[in-house]
Amino acid sequence: MMDNPLPLLVVTLLTAALNIGIAAADLAGARFVLANSAEVGVPRSWLPRLAALKLAGAAGLLLGLLDTGLRPLGVAAACGLVLFYLGALAFHVRARVLHNLAFPGFFLATALASLLYQMAMP
Repeated sequence: MMDNPLPLLVVTLLTAALNIGIAAADLAGARFVLANSAEVGVPRSWLPRLAALKLAGAAGLLLGLLDTGLRPLGVAAACGLVLFYLGALAFHVRARVLHNLAFPGFFLATALASLLYQMAMP
């Protein structure tokens, strides 16, 4: 168990901010998003739904910070984001698009860190 909530706060806020930012890029149809999704075989029509999942994950993380009673929501959101980014990595590997694997890998790392901190807090 962890007694200091600062790492949880920092990592969770970072993870939420990153997911809000990339969801906004998805919804705006940013060039880099369109190029990457086409390269890994994700149809453009999926982007709004993928953005909604990222936003839901970010919202769940933020709500989980509000109160210890909502922590299970934060844990569930972090789990969802971990699974989401494992799927993103799988799409990259399946398409043999490895040159930018660090991006979904970084998002996965922040989601995993958020999950571990959420679970470590009393």
